[in-house]
Amino acid sequence: MFGRCKIYAIVETGGKQYRVTPGKLIDVDYRDVAEGEVVELDRVLLVADGDKVTLGAPTIEGARVMAIAQGERRSGKIIVLKYKPKVRYRRKMGHRQRYTRLAIGEIVGVGPREKKPAARRPRRRKKEVKEDGA
Repeated sequence: MFGRCKIYAIVETGGKQYRVTPGKLIDVDYRDVAEGEVVELDRVLLVADGDKVTLGAPTIEGARVMAIAQGERRSGKIIVLKYKPKVRYRRKMGHRQRYTRLAIGEIVGVGPREKKPAARRPRRRKKEVKEDGA
């Protein structure tokens, strides 16, 4: 694990999951926040701090990732063409997806939850076989 950060988290935002570490920049789907505003990502699925890993079911209660909005970005343009042969129908459209860039500040995690002992299922009793075979 040379050169890797010891603490990281997996968060969900905009229907996508991101692996974040403090100081990392990520581009998420557009959010209407001002530049410099603090954004709290509360759908934390996993927090790993060294050897201690906390896994949510589906999320970790009380855990959150604090980030600072760095402004809005746009992806490269994609071209969409529609064409129908023999009827002179052609349409050309372009699209540029908008993103919000977030600078990850700190990961506020909750210690590992205590595991509940697995509930034991009662053993099925074997059917008794009578001497007459019934």
